[in-house]
Amino acid sequence: MFSQLRLSQGRGRGSFFQTVASLIWIPQAALLAYSLQMLADGHGVRAVVMPALAIFVLAVARAVTDMIGLRLVFKSARARLGALRANLVQSLAMRSPIDPQRPASGMAASAMAEQTEAVLPYLVRYQPARLRATVVPLVIFAVVFAVSWLAGLILLVAAPLIPIFMALVGWRAKAASDAHMGEIGNMNAFLLDRLRGLTTIRALDAVGATAQRLHDTAQALRRRTITVLRIAFLSSAVLELFAALGVAMVAVYVGFHLLGQLNFGAWSDKLTLGQGLFVLLLAPAFFEPLRELSAVWHDRAAGEAALDQIEQLMQEGMHMPENGLRMVDAVTPARAVKTPPSITIRNLHFAYPDGVQVFNGLHAHVRAGEHVALVAPSGAGKSTLQALIAGMAIAQHGDILVDGVPLQADTVSALRARMAWIGQKPHVFAGSVRSNIALGRKEIGKDDVELALHLAALHKVPQAQPGVMLGEMGGGLSGGEAVRLALARAAANPHADILLVDEPTAHLDRETSEQVMRALLRLAKDKTMLVATHDPALIEQLDRSIVLGEEVRVRA
Repeated sequence: MFSQLRLSQGRGRGSFFQTVASLIWIPQAALLAYSLQMLADGHGVRAVVMPALAIFVLAVARAVTDMIGLRLVFKSARARLGALRANLVQSLAMRSPIDPQRPASGMAASAMAEQTEAVLPYLVRYQPARLRATVVPLVIFAVVFAVSWLAGLILLVAAPLIPIFMALVGWRAKAASDAHMGEIGNMNAFLLDRLRGLTTIRALDAVGATAQRLHDTAQALRRRTITVLRIAFLSSAVLELFAALGVAMVAVYVGFHLLGQLNFGAWSDKLTLGQGLFVLLLAPAFFEPLRELSAVWHDRAAGEAALDQIEQLMQEGMHMPENGLRMVDAVTPARAVKTPPSITIRNLHFAYPDGVQVFNGLHAHVRAGEHVALVAPSGAGKSTLQALIAGMAIAQHGDILVDGVPLQADTVSALRARMAWIGQKPHVFAGSVRSNIALGRKEIGKDDVELALHLAALHKVPQAQPGVMLGEMGGGLSGGEAVRLALARAAANPHADILLVDEPTAHLDRETSEQVMRALLRLAKDKTMLVATHDPALIEQLDRSIVLGEEVRVRA
């Protein structure tokens, strides 16, 4: 996908218009040289009125063409950047939340914000510049060579020095940009992790150590940045020198030729003043696309480094190992079903990549519409079993059947569309209550949100009204209200007839727990529900319990 992106960017209509704008200078230079020749021949000012008018018209056409090209390139680059971010978000969303190899939140945020933004100059500046550097010098060389073969040879000899040096510099610039992008991601991941754990850091009196670590990371990023900038500035200076020498050599030849000191190098006996001026006007334009390409060479290095980082994140998201944890497939919309499904677990074996065995031949069955408590000591695998049922992890051996359909690669997407996961600590995003319930699902309208709030018993809570803005991590809601907001998310899903609930009443007082239990039982009506819990009051409200290792009926 990324190889196609790199090959296709900047070769559209926008780059074509910008290339045409650069080529318009050739007839402008010819008209200017012709006007000077006419004045030198004594034809007077009248002879240059029409050429001057044509030069003005071409200048306007050149400006308009370049503006159109730049606008088209920028619009196309922004659209492609949006698609890149959407693909990256989808890839990251496909990672299992219990996957220990998933990228840190700070690194993912850096990839979506800073690193994708670094791709924009690569698309807007470098790609069109590369096309102009490919086409414009060749056309100008052909025109100059038709006037003076020696001037053409000078350009032909001087031109390769720039791309050769650019290639040599590019290898070093690419490596420096790769290291720079990686350092940015690592620093963001470190900073976000420490901000989240600020309370713990203060409690452990580790503020000084954390500050020192942050200082060291910032200094490492500073050194990486200086390295990248040093390469960019030094390479630009050297390339400007090569371009200036090339123009100077052409100027020296034309000057001595017109003075009669060099009587060779032209197809005719001697170049006229107009021909000499025409060659001199085209010489800087010959090197201009190459100089521009060298100026944006750093954008190329930074853009490709960013693409490599993003590609690595996406490839990791698409990777599906034979054993251990796996990605979460994208959810496919499911049609509404009339009856809740059953869940059957047969001879289930699961171990984490580090070798810790969680299940070794687990058998269980949850009947259609049954509400079952999953009971086990902390760390015994309650949440892991729910993750396996939800398709967020893959077992080494055994089967999980949902309504008789085995959970496997070709069915997991459709089966997961029938499930709603309510975690122990639901995440609340900065935004309105309505957006936190809908979560971008276009099929969920205003009425669906209102009904979900009623089912979760939040409709009378002032700080949980649809238009109320919430802070990140649930600012504005109590712990119980945040749990009920997660219940409302599940209630708003018209396709969810399986509820996987993880410790909904943990860390809540008795009154709040009872409110959550009532809302949960209302939501679970006509649905199959599996609840991981230690709460005896909640267990009493459910049909029966499954204790890992044995099945015990708590209540008929």
